[in-house]
Amino acid sequence: MRRPNATYHLVAILTVVIWGLTFISTKVLLRHGLSPQEIFFYRFLIAYAGIWALVPKRLLSDNWRDELWLALAGVCGGSLYFYTENTALGITHVSNVAFLVCTAPLITTILSLLLYKGERATRGLVYGSLLALVGVALIVFGGGGALRLSPTGDLLSLAAALSWAFYSLIIKKMAGRYSTAFITRKVFFYGLLTILPAFVAEPLRPHWPTLLGTEVLLNLVFLAVLASLVCYAVWNVVLKRLGTVRATNYIYLNPLVAMVASTLILGERMAPVAIAGAACILLGVYLAEKR
Repeated sequence: MRRPNATYHLVAILTVVIWGLTFISTKVLLRHGLSPQEIFFYRFLIAYAGIWALVPKRLLSDNWRDELWLALAGVCGGSLYFYTENTALGITHVSNVAFLVCTAPLITTILSLLLYKGERATRGLVYGSLLALVGVALIVFGGGGALRLSPTGDLLSLAAALSWAFYSLIIKKMAGRYSTAFITRKVFFYGLLTILPAFVAEPLRPHWPTLLGTEVLLNLVFLAVLASLVCYAVWNVVLKRLGTVRATNYIYLNPLVAMVASTLILGERMAPVAIAGAACILLGVYLAEKR
């Protein structure tokens, strides 16, 4: 029984590592002139096309209530999450967004404990989560950044964290009723459908020479195929096998991966305080996941 459980923990870590690298790819695409909602649209469109080719063509769930839950999952884990996070990046400081979005595991834990009797908060989970959150703060603000209030941007960042927490809980609810592939396809579909209003103010006008450029195309494929198509499906399995609280706790590793990747790929300097933060995250996640 231990080996499969250990496998899911490893899969969760690998998934978060890939998601940590998406910050680099998104940054590259933004530098090429793509808007945040444009990046999300192309990312989910490619992912949806991929999963449609692989998954049996079942269109609807068993009843309208489940269909509404899956639509809500597409909003919370897709359009609302990415739109609020990316919009916040254009309003407030990156450090604020990175820190506030990483409160998602803590919010998920609180909501899960309130809504599900099967979830229990051990001392290790509580202390580990708080220690990991301290580590996130050290990484985000250790490079000389400071938490400066920007009410609109900070509220959007918290909205993104809350959105991801609700997504995790909805997937927990749906996981026992439908296959992972079916749920993931529904999330992509409703994510795409509900991002369309964002293009009313700023219409989508594809610039094909840019989109078909090698660097842009490779990063879009990485975001769509690996970070979305594969990782969303795998993450939904992890949520089912490990439980919402334990699985979501690995999100704390996200800024650690982003920090290491930015150092190795972009040549950014790693501050000593950030290294201490990395140690806090690793120890915190270990304590939270240890039974």
